[in-house]
Amino acid sequence: MSLFDTRPKVAVHVAQTGEQYPCASNESLLTGMLRLGRKGIPVGCVNGGCGVCKVRILDGDIKALGPISRAHVTVDEETQGYTLACRVAPTTPVHLEVAGKLNKPFSKGRAESATASPSPQQQ
Repeated sequence: MSLFDTRPKVAVHVAQTGEQYPCASNESLLTGMLRLGRKGIPVGCVNGGCGVCKVRILDGDIKALGPISRAHVTVDEETQGYTLACRVAPTTPVHLEVAGKLNKPFSKGRAESATASPSPQQQ
């Protein structure tokens, strides 16, 4: 990629953060964000294997850049607008919300031990 990227761009807006960035129609929503050093969409493996960048397209049109793993986006979810940001490119301005696993739960045992009141020996 040259210093002056002259590819036509469309606007991508991330609902939760208010972040907006230009994305080329031949690059993934995630790559466009990363290219500009922006934040908003969680980043994982960047090739569709982990599902971390799962988003829901609220408005706008996208095109597939590759297959989307059914382990991360079911057919039913896809009909509701869910997809992986690393596997689709915008064809029109896009408004999306992050739907991926932003808050992975801690191990139940660790969470309980971290929040438990002190034992009688510690008091």
